Amino acid sequence: MQSNSPKEFKGNYMLMDAALEAFTEESRELLEQMEHSLLCLEETPDNIDLINELFRAVHTLKGAAGLFGFDHVVEFTHQAENVMEKLRDQEIKVSDDLLTVLLECRDHSNTLVDKALNGNVELDRETMEKGHLLSDRLDGFLFDEGVAQQPLEVNDSKEIQELSSHADSSRANQYWHISLRFGKDVLRNGMDPLSFVRYLETIGDLVNLTVLDDGLPEMDAFDAECCYLGYEIDLNSEASKTEIESVFEFVQDDCDIFILPPHSCAESYLELIKKLPEENLRLAEIFTRSGALTEHELEEMLKQQVNRAEDDETLDAKRVGEPPVEQPLIEKPVADATVGRQKQDKQRKNDENQLVRVNARKLEELINLVGELVISGANTHLLARQSGLGALVDSTERLGGLIEDIRDTALGLRMVPIGATFDRFRRVVREFSRELHKDIDLHISGGDTELDKTVVDKIGDPLMHLVRNAIDHGIETPEQRQQVGKSAKGVVHLNAFHDSGSIVIEISDNGRGLSRDKILAKAMEKGLVAENHSLTDREVYRLIFEAGFSTADQVTNISGRGVGMDVVRRNIDALRGQIDIETDPGKASKISIRLPLTLAIIDGFLVQVGQSSFVIPLDLVDECVEYGGVVNDVYEDSQYINLRGEILPYIRLGDVFNAAFPDDQDAGQKTVRENIVITHHAGQKTGLVVDALLGEHQTVIKPLGAVFQNAKGLSGATILGSGEVAMIVDVPALVAKISETKRQKLPNHGIRSSVSNG
Repeated sequence: MQSNSPKEFKGNYMLMDAALEAFTEESRELLEQMEHSLLCLEETPDNIDLINELFRAVHTLKGAAGLFGFDHVVEFTHQAENVMEKLRDQEIKVSDDLLTVLLECRDHSNTLVDKALNGNVELDRETMEKGHLLSDRLDGFLFDEGVAQQPLEVNDSKEIQELSSHADSSRANQYWHISLRFGKDVLRNGMDPLSFVRYLETIGDLVNLTVLDDGLPEMDAFDAECCYLGYEIDLNSEASKTEIESVFEFVQDDCDIFILPPHSCAESYLELIKKLPEENLRLAEIFTRSGALTEHELEEMLKQQVNRAEDDETLDAKRVGEPPVEQPLIEKPVADATVGRQKQDKQRKNDENQLVRVNARKLEELINLVGELVISGANTHLLARQSGLGALVDSTERLGGLIEDIRDTALGLRMVPIGATFDRFRRVVREFSRELHKDIDLHISGGDTELDKTVVDKIGDPLMHLVRNAIDHGIETPEQRQQVGKSAKGVVHLNAFHDSGSIVIEISDNGRGLSRDKILAKAMEKGLVAENHSLTDREVYRLIFEAGFSTADQVTNISGRGVGMDVVRRNIDALRGQIDIETDPGKASKISIRLPLTLAIIDGFLVQVGQSSFVIPLDLVDECVEYGGVVNDVYEDSQYINLRGEILPYIRLGDVFNAAFPDDQDAGQKTVRENIVITHHAGQKTGLVVDALLGEHQTVIKPLGAVFQNAKGLSGATILGSGEVAMIVDVPALVAKISETKRQKLPNHGIRSSVSNG
């Protein structure tokens, strides 16, 4: 026997790890799909597509778990699948109680999957008790005599039994017969052949199992990593042929599977004998021994085949063993339905083949490499211009265009819709509203809005806090709402849209809104605000994001301890985002989160202030004007300009960042011709005064070091083609600074202003 090297064993372990990783990802997707389908069924209980989607998710999860021998997952999901099958067959109806139980089953399945992946073969007492309780509740739907019985559609196994009367004498075997031949590399591909056979026991009883070892080689040619065995199986099951085939869907490329339905005629077995690699007599013996064929049937059918071959010399050899046309195995309606189903399955598989799973770490590496490519391309273009060679400059410009296309494509790979994140909150709203005895609907819009997956992963927790607070503090009870003339049902609305190179996420509700006086009183009590304060409404409402701040009259399981909103603010700040609040006391409130679309690479506008370079995000730039052209319209000591009848605040970047000026110039006697870059953000326009405009620049965002962590007005840094480091201007932070410190100085000249009153 050949020995296996450590390298070969390591390869097998790596394959197994890859298979488990794939199962982990797929199980998470299936569990999310189950929850989504169940919550959508609550709104449209008669949606057959959702019911079928739910059944497929559970069935696929059960099959995948069976491949790895996760028996606890298989056993529990099998019972849940039985209930969903009755739901699919319209034996039971969608109800609030049923959806509640199935949602809990989904959570328990998630727990079982986690424990299986962590290697917990034995379940703890709490998990077992939870499973038994849910099983009892599922049995209530399986065996409830009071449930209205609906006419069932005939399933595949019963339809197949409707055979032509011409072959009555040939229908001896009452079980499904499965011929299974695994490929030699099935073990190397991380599959366990025995797990498939073991899984068959979850959908029926193994009446007969014959292991064929005809393919075993001589000892000197034997490879322990190869599979040489075949199986002949008789299965007693009410499952359909589609369900039996789905058991082997993960290994279809590594094996040959032949399935004959119960009561198949002898000719079907003869055709099967011709397809299998073993000797005909050996297989015929197996079929007769298992009861699939009688000795007499086998002898008669062999004679008929020989006579038919002699009578029809044109008979295609491939058709020997097939039943005559006048003796169809399956009636035409069933055949037509089968063809239709095959077309659907083929289309679904074709669609799936268009998708490729990519590890997030590999995608991150790709983005980093593209970033380095952008920097190198900028350096190459700079050197080409310095060389003065026109052809070389043209070549590097074309190269720059290709790099830009590669950048956009690479970033597009990491852009995902935010709808999946929004859908997570359907369950949150459903359960918390019931816990608080409130009637609340969740409305979602803008779910197809895309943003960087890195941002999506980090925005989930802040949104969770905000939605929970809207449910607890915002929406009143039905009685309270009716007392003030509102409808009994409250609404929480999640919305997302793109705006000026950013994504805006809104969490709004039609509840009681925020009380300025109540917030202010609590802030004074905690010493956050002095009694002689002069805070604007916006500043007062932002106090709810202070650590430990809460206006709740009583603590609940959901909120009220003053923990969470400060975390929301910190997480949003870490994403270079902004959060704002609008409220109509007694009627509604809305929290808006503005985030960058990506945290990796952006288009920037390069400017110079003194000897320093700065990058302004290009999406936020409206126009550039010469400072001298509007200098006469600047109001003294106010730092406002009149731009074509519109009053705009401005700020000098050199004053903000203390940029160094050339040695031969005095900071107070500059002779450079300044420009104003007009930026816009959140409906506000602001001017940034700079010394020089250097043009557009592909900007690879680099995080700031610890030295600059507390620097206001900077969101990152980038490396220019010359190797110089340029700071990226945080326009929203500068706009906020101007709004808070200079709004009072706005002169009243009766000219329309773009400055918000918020």
